[in-house]
Amino acid sequence: MLTLRDVHAHYGLSHVLQGVSLTVGPGEVVGLFGRNGVGKTTVIKAVAGWLKPTSGMIELDGVAIAGAAPDRICRLGLGLVPEDRRIFPGLSVEENLRLGGLQCPGRPRRWLRERLEWIYGQFPRLSERRSQMGTTLSGGEQQMLAMARVLVGAPKMLLIDEPSEGLAPMIVDEIFAMIENLRDKGVPILLVEQNVRRALSIVTRFYALERGRVIFEGRADSDVDCRQLFDVIAV
Repeated sequence: MLTLRDVHAHYGLSHVLQGVSLTVGPGEVVGLFGRNGVGKTTVIKAVAGWLKPTSGMIELDGVAIAGAAPDRICRLGLGLVPEDRRIFPGLSVEENLRLGGLQCPGRPRRWLRERLEWIYGQFPRLSERRSQMGTTLSGGEQQMLAMARVLVGAPKMLLIDEPSEGLAPMIVDEIFAMIENLRDKGVPILLVEQNVRRALSIVTRFYALERGRVIFEGRADSDVDCRQLFDVIAV
């Protein structure tokens, strides 16, 4: 579903990504781990079109997307749940969700109504708060809203950036259960997460970044690979 090959990216003169290569296969949840500032979120931004790579190849389901506009990448089926959630101020929960439908232009209103009802079935807490302003939700509820808004558009693949950041352990369990449910439905996901031990319970494979390079990759079901991961990222 997703392939990066020798991707380089800069912020001004700072060479942030220095030849990143990785893949996410159909139905996989792939973890991207590393300490703060090593380039994980920059990988997400490069894939989503928020940052134009300096060089390298990025393909989504066989379509080259490196340097494409974010709206085009979104309409090709890539959904992004950003670290800061980006809940629209002044809009209710339902209005935030309806904006997610813009990923699918040309769909009939009936399709969007049915999709919203499906979303409310998956996120009952949002159903209870559909008229509430999105920015007045708790942190965990805002994370649910950010995930649900992307899912309205039925994306082919998800990028999820630090979903547990700043959340209470009980809420983290709920968020990870939702990600696990998406995995079980066959949705491929590239997951950036600082809570590595928790993330290893749901990912299939993982990559470790250091200074903008992939320094290690392995499988979550391999104790040897997991021990080496903790050694190389020092967590």
